[in-house]
Amino acid sequence: MTVLEQTVSLGQKVRDPLTGLVGVAICRSEYLYGCVRILVQPHGLTKDGAAIDPMWVDEPQLTVMKSGGVKSAGTAPAGPRTDAVRHMDARR
Repeated sequence: MTVLEQTVSLGQKVRDPLTGLVGVAICRSEYLYGCVRILVQPHGLTKDGAAIDPMWVDEPQLTVMKSGGVKSAGTAPAGPRTDAVRHMDARR
């Protein structure tokens, strides 16, 4: 079995040529038997003003676009915090 190299990085602008979907790669899912899928968040809003639902697409199906991605903040927004304090009062 050949393992494909990762071609899509999170934050890159991608296009699905089959559906015409264009958006930003926001999540990557790798399955047990090698299927890699990318969650693509389209730009824009629905007629009601809500965000368009993201869509899962097979990674090899996507084309990375040269411009329009999102830059990473550089630091993890979640995870262990060194400044977290545990309160001794159990009722809180």
